[in-house]
Amino acid sequence: MKTEQTNYDACMDACAKAIVACRTCANADLHEDHHLSMLVRCIKLDLDCSAICSLALQSMASNSEFAKQVCALCATICTSCAEECSKHEKMEHCVACAKACSACAVECERICM
Repeated sequence: MKTEQTNYDACMDACAKAIVACRTCANADLHEDHHLSMLVRCIKLDLDCSAICSLALQSMASNSEFAKQVCALCATICTSCAEECSKHEKMEHCVACAKACSACAVECERICM
């Protein structure tokens, strides 16, 4: 018989990938001297998304009674981050971040159901 913890595996993996993608994106954006002013919202969302994905991952790993609520917020922030990063389609790190955040949002929404 599967435990509820097993059901979190795909979401935990998606959160971990989103954390890496968001941190990579924020770091790369900070080194875009001539585009930095255009990337402020992207950087802020990357950092927010990384933080909530980390909290979601931790809450699922500990089978927290609040995991579903945290995942709901994570899905919302991941969606916003993906939408913002999608605006910067010429930057590979933003494209990768949008993809990872979109995947994480889908998995987090699945957990909330």
